[in-house]
Amino acid sequence: MHLDLDMLMQWVSMYGPIALFVLLVLGIVGLPVPDETLMVFCGALIGKGTLNPEATFAAAFFGSATGITMSYFIGRTAGKPFLDKFGPWMHLTPARLEQVHKWFEGYGHWSLTFGYFVPGVRHFTAVVAGMTNLEYPVFARFAYIGALLWVTTFLTLGYIIGDTWRTAAENAHQVVGIGATLIAAGIAIFLFVRGKRGKKL
Repeated sequence: MHLDLDMLMQWVSMYGPIALFVLLVLGIVGLPVPDETLMVFCGALIGKGTLNPEATFAAAFFGSATGITMSYFIGRTAGKPFLDKFGPWMHLTPARLEQVHKWFEGYGHWSLTFGYFVPGVRHFTAVVAGMTNLEYPVFARFAYIGALLWVTTFLTLGYIIGDTWRTAAENAHQVVGIGATLIAAGIAIFLFVRGKRGKKL
């Protein structure tokens, strides 16, 4: 269950990019914030001239990057004890954690990039990366590229569709999530095939 959308939109309307930054940090860490919907809403406000485009983009990018970095260090330092204690509060069920483990095993580092687009995955890929002691430079490279793509996609969507943002946002994350899953699967297959050919040489 997400937090009340109308209340969150009021915060963004009143406090602008600062509110968006805070909400995306909390949403990426695991609180029930409707991240994509808020970014589509902000994109629509940019189109109306209500929000500054540069400040809004910066707030969205650094908010998502900060949130996923916090999740990474939570996984690296606290790991399983943190998940046992706060997992249910963050809606981290055993089934979701298992889903992320499979993602990470199957798609590796690319799950940090494309996991943003998949509901129930982006919140925990960084935690799993931290728990597996993935080096920070490697984590940062894949995770921050993902943040850039994710933020650009939904802010641009809101900017383009304008006043019809609410209807479009309801299904946008599902469509983009399917696309991201297919792309990640394609990359995994490509890397697997290339690795097999390399062994034969």
